[in-house]
Amino acid sequence: MKSNYPFCLRRALAAMGIASLCLVPAWGQTKKSTPAEQGSAEYAKLGTDTAPVTSANSTMVGEHYLIGNEDVLAINVWKEPDVSRMVPVRSDGRISLPLIGEVQAAGKTPKELEGEIARGLRDYISEPDVTVIVQETKSRRFSILGQVQRPGSYLLNGDMRVLDAIAIAGGFRDFAKVKNIRILRQQAERKQISLPFNYKDVVKGTNPGQNVELQPKDTIYVP
Repeated sequence: MKSNYPFCLRRALAAMGIASLCLVPAWGQTKKSTPAEQGSAEYAKLGTDTAPVTSANSTMVGEHYLIGNEDVLAINVWKEPDVSRMVPVRSDGRISLPLIGEVQAAGKTPKELEGEIARGLRDYISEPDVTVIVQETKSRRFSILGQVQRPGSYLLNGDMRVLDAIAIAGGFRDFAKVKNIRILRQQAERKQISLPFNYKDVVKGTNPGQNVELQPKDTIYVP
């Protein structure tokens, strides 16, 4: 096999008793980067000023998510630790922050709230850089209880229906009474209504109207 090394180098290697074919030439070879390295390289192109602010406990929500009462927000003001903090949204939909006091949070997206906080801080901080992260989504959640594989509370993301909730919970357990499912829904003045859901009828298409769109704080009970 013909060596790719220059003649002078082949002679030097031969003098040392080293076969050039046993070595991998450094030139003409491009090291393949791993997916992680490729991702790091792409991220480096963006610059550190575009790095997303995240937290191990933060909740992933869409850009159109509307903040609600009882949500927990992480407010970060760049290089201003005295202003940055984690705050709950009160029952009146407002939060309290240093310097600017009361701010309406409920009904706004995180991006909208960032802008409002930044505007309020301009009298005290030059060009404030504000980031709002929804740390806990306690307002737009539903619960599914009873004979499902993973009962619990889940984020209500987008237009979700009862069948979606059952799928998220991993489906039914062996002895679930799938014809007698109920959706418990809070109404005004603390009233609660109970909506029937017959799984077999819905999947057969005989009663699709029971597959209602879920609302925040709905509870699905599977006996």
